[in-house]
Amino acid sequence: MSLTHWPRRVDALAQFKVRDVASPALDHAARHHLFDVLRATDGEEIVVTDGAGRWAFAGVNAGAILRSSDVGLDEPLADTVLYLAPLKGERSEWAIAKITELGVARVVPLLSERLATRFKGETRDKILNRWRRVSDEAAAQSRRTYDLLIDAPVSVADVPVHVAVCDFDGDGDWSGVRAVAIGPEGGFAPGEWSDDRRRLGLGPSVLRGETAAVVAGALLAFGTGKWGFSLRGAADE
Repeated sequence: MSLTHWPRRVDALAQFKVRDVASPALDHAARHHLFDVLRATDGEEIVVTDGAGRWAFAGVNAGAILRSSDVGLDEPLADTVLYLAPLKGERSEWAIAKITELGVARVVPLLSERLATRFKGETRDKILNRWRRVSDEAAAQSRRTYDLLIDAPVSVADVPVHVAVCDFDGDGDWSGVRAVAIGPEGGFAPGEWSDDRRRLGLGPSVLRGETAAVVAGALLAFGTGKWGFSLRGAADE
């Protein structure tokens, strides 16, 4: 994330996604949120983005918005990937929102043996569309300007060999890790992954699926070095 004008971006009334940042126009839902929910008045400022890193400020004027700055371009996100087995109810949506805020670049729905929710056909499409809406809302809240990419679902057998698996007995060395898989409620079935697949731990507690997703997302994002701080020396304090 670029820090260009960052305090001003944080202080803006809201952030909205538009087709063209250079000539921004809000769709019906965004207009309703800005003028009817937030009750924006003339002179207030928002951020607009296209979800591909481009952004600008826009001012509210007579029931419309007018771009009020040059178009900026944030640095691309590091290519971090979370393979996430869909969870029951709203748990997946909560996880999607949080990993969007954390800066994970991509999510891949993972079809494992113990999947506890129906994830086929029309139901699958509805779930993925909901994930995208939730992610868009989280991106706006966190001032993220790159969409969370949500790939097509894959089975465990099709997960690339470089992707690590989060396991209670895994090791704690996350250095250089850019892609991990999180299991469903109850964990992965015995033998679902090959013995030579890298295993990574998430601490000494047994975590719920959505908590594990957020912890893994935070470790992935922190490991890119783009958070701007280091834990070096913390173990000696």
